[in-house]
Amino acid sequence: MNFTHAISRLPNKNFAAGITTSALGAPKYDIMLNQHCAYTQTLRQIGLDVTVLDPLPDFPDAHFVEDVAVITAEVAILTNPGAAARNGEARPMEPILAQHRPIERIHAPGTMDGGDVLQMGKHFFVGISERTDQIGAEEFGAIVSRHGYTWIAVDVAAGLHLKSSINALGDNVLLLTEEFAARPEFVGYQHILIDEDEIYAANTLRINDYLLTPRGFPKTLAKIETLGLNVIEMETSECKKMDGGLTCLSLRF
Repeated sequence: MNFTHAISRLPNKNFAAGITTSALGAPKYDIMLNQHCAYTQTLRQIGLDVTVLDPLPDFPDAHFVEDVAVITAEVAILTNPGAAARNGEARPMEPILAQHRPIERIHAPGTMDGGDVLQMGKHFFVGISERTDQIGAEEFGAIVSRHGYTWIAVDVAAGLHLKSSINALGDNVLLLTEEFAARPEFVGYQHILIDEDEIYAANTLRINDYLLTPRGFPKTLAKIETLGLNVIEMETSECKKMDGGLTCLSLRF
């Protein structure tokens, strides 16, 4: 899709109480808020109509809005987040998405996080992870199949989500780790490999003719600059401390 809209949510003051496996230290709210504001401002500058929602005080991870929905050209699919502490985040998003798309849902016992869903044209890769199970993936697959999409499940052996290790840069190009490059599911695509010491940069976000990439990963930057797109480096230090990245912070459609 050519994206024209995005939805984001301001981080809570208690966002540091969210779920994380990082050992990078406690994140700081004022820095996180500044980085989030820079992110939404960048989305506006590259041409998107951005809706910024208020924080959800009961959900410290709610600013990672990508996990609660997957939006296609035809439908918005509300997920059922795999972490119990995040299970109530999808419901407040429903009236917002209903303004733009018909609504479908992933139902319990199936679980799904949007961070495990990667779209390449009319095909979806769905990561099976700690947050997304086979039941949720199959329910998602049934929904998108009705709209002419194909899909395949991909085991996520390491990393929180599928998109922690692989992302679509468009035009049949995947930015991915060596581990995922060896998978049969990704044969036939052009691969840009992430160096082992820059794995976090795999979470680079393609929006139309732009690439948003985390700052501080020079080898990845040099590789993606060869694609001829407009590359924008973004500060993500506080998001990284909470296992988050650039794709997590918005829903694009």
